[in-house]
Formats: sequence, structure tokens, C-alpha cells
Amino acid sequence: MTTLRPAAAVRRPGRARPRGRLAPALAGTVVALVVLAAALAPLIAPYDPDAVDPLAVSRAASAAHWLGTDDTGRDILSRLLHGARPSLLAPLAVTLAAGTIGTALAVSAAWFGGWWDRLVTAALDLVFGFPGLVLAVVGAALFGAGLPVAVATLTIAYLPYVARIVRGSALRERHLPYVAALRMLGLGGARTCLRHLLPNLAPLVLVQTATAFGYTLLDTAAFSFIGLGAQPPTAEWGLMVAQGAPGILAGRPEQALAAGAAIVLFTVACNLLGTALSQRLAGDPT
Repeated sequence: MTTLRPAAAVRRPGRARPRGRLAPALAGTVVALVVLAAALAPLIAPYDPDAVDPLAVSRAASAAHWLGTDDTGRDILSRLLHGARPSLLAPLAVTLAAGTIGTALAVSAAWFGGWWDRLVTAALDLVFGFPGLVLAVVGAALFGAGLPVAVATLTIAYLPYVARIVRGSALRERHLPYVAALRMLGLGGARTCLRHLLPNLAPLVLVQTATAFGYTLLDTAAFSFIGLGAQPPTAEWGLMVAQGAPGILAGRPEQALAAGAAIVLFTVACNLLGTALSQRLAGDPT
């Protein structure tokens, strides 16, 4: 005998799911367009981003300058396109370095345990207690301001965010029956970690790095804004916001608004993608 389910319990594919997938799709489109614009900046930018034109100082948007010019006559659109490169490459370097080093520390701590696990955990807790801005100030005082120093300090600051979560998952994975079976078969610790443990942890690492990328972009832009990151005349979004801030009071907010909107839009897109990946990892189809 066939049992009929209530109509309310019947899921209608094609209605609920597209709404749940619309935000990640839009976020992915934004990320792809920004990355494409950064890659093709030398080809699509209408002007040299560092070209100063004394006859076109602080001009409003026009057919010649779609977003206007800054207080030295440089084209804002060209600087925005070229500024996407350091604005994206610096966070990419931070997330790759923090993800790689953090995952290696987390897996080794979970696998070996004992004093090594306690040492790694204590070091991560110590770093976690220091804000990234404090580390950036210390790094700038020791080595000078600049994007390389900002990348190094942010890498250290973001290590705990990746390593602490990966370590917890690695500990659970470490005590699963298949790991014990592999050890009984004589498979060494290094091969077990590289061939089995790490592939199983890869989705979690991907989610963490995707989510952290947006926040890292915010932090690198903030460092440039306060003078600890990119230095003039480099075209970089955080530095563009700082250079365009005086224009807001003067009624010329185009540079600050354009760079600030790019930072916010890309950060939100990264967060939406991270959330979508996290839901997929958790088995949520929406």
C-alpha cells in the first residue's frame, strides 16, 4: 500500500534551491570579474595609473575620465584597476602562507601529540592574543612599513584562525578506525598524513582560507590606510581610500568611494562564498 505524504512535506526542487544559490552565484561572479579586471588591468585601463596631469586635477567624472581624477590629475579608474593587483595578491599570499603553515602545524600537533602538541597549542594561543594591528606596528618598527612586512605580520596573525580549527578536526580524524588500520598495515605517519589525513581535511582548509581571504583584504587595506602597508605612489585600494579621504570634505569623494566600495564588495563576496562552502561541507543543500 502506498503512503501519500502531506503536500507541505513535498520538496519542490527548482524553487527553494535557486534562491539559496543566488547569493553564492552572484558572489562568485563578483570575485571572477574583479580577478579578471586585475589580470587585464594593463590592457583595459585607459591611462597609466601613475601618470600625473596638472591640467586635469580633481576633475569630476566625464567621458575622458569615467570616475574622475585625483588631486594630482591621475585617472581614478586606471588606479582602481591596477590597484586590484596588490590589493588581491597581498591577501592571497597571507591566506596561502597561513593556510599552509597552519595546516602543517595543526596536523603534526594532532599526529604526534605530547609535548609538541602542547607547544604548538601554547604558541597559537599566544599569537591569538595579539591583534594583527599590534603585530603590524611592531613589524613596521623593526623592518619598516610596506606590503611585504604587512603580509608577514598578517600571516603570523592569521595562523591561529586556521590551525586551531584544523587541529580539532585532525584530532578527530586521527582516532578514526581507518587510521589504525593503515598503521597496522605498516604505513608510516608521513604517508598516512599526506595521502589520507590531509585530503580529508582539505575541504575544511579551503573553507577557512576562503572566509579568511575577505578579512585579510580588509586588514591589508587598513594597514595601507594608516601608512603601514602599500606606500605612495603605488595604486592600492586601502591607500587610495587614505589619499581620497581629504576629498570627501572638499566635495570630491570619488576616489575614496570607488576604492572603499571595491573593498567592501569583494569582502562580502568572499564571505558569501565561504558561507556557501561551509554549508556544502556540512551537507546543507541550500
